Amino acid sequence: MLDILIAGGWMMIPLLVCSIVAVAVVLERGWYFYHLPATDRANQMIELVAHGQFADALALNERQPHPVLQVLAAGIRARDAEPEKAMEATGIVEVRHMKRGMAALDTIITLAPLLGLLGTIIGMIDSFGIMAEQGMGQPHAVTGGVAEALICTATGILVAVIALIPYNYFLTRIEELTEHIEQYATRNESALHTAADTNSQTPEWSM
Repeated sequence: MLDILIAGGWMMIPLLVCSIVAVAVVLERGWYFYHLPATDRANQMIELVAHGQFADALALNERQPHPVLQVLAAGIRARDAEPEKAMEATGIVEVRHMKRGMAALDTIITLAPLLGLLGTIIGMIDSFGIMAEQGMGQPHAVTGGVAEALICTATGILVAVIALIPYNYFLTRIEELTEHIEQYATRNESALHTAADTNSQTPEWSM
């Protein structure tokens, strides 16, 4: 592996940095999504809200925090003010947390092949320079520049592929969770209105 890095020339250094950053982001985001609990408690939380059991609903989020539950909890805490805006603001924060590192992966997916192409061009320039100075009498020197170019190209594509697959997976998970946040936030808003209407009703006393 070290021989390949050396043979690829100095452009292998930024490619190596890109690969390290990509692996670090993939591992961190993979760990995050793997340990993210299911949204099963969201239905239970909304049911408790509809019955006016706000403390019990908030307790569900405290026992097992989840982006969806965090949004619902924000609406419950702001039920006497503007729960819609509170849930919207919290949803933006939670989505931002889920997207952490995605910009870096996106950049690496685009940058790595370009760095590999740049390494290819540099290697070919070196090869043509040797040919111009020494002619075809040094075939090994010429082929060495070509090999450097091919190694950079292959490495750049490999880094992009390694980052692309988990990047698309993470984006899919983020889109699903974002849809869940919007869906459950709307249901929670209706549940809060139901609870408010129930509490505002005046009991009728029969004579």
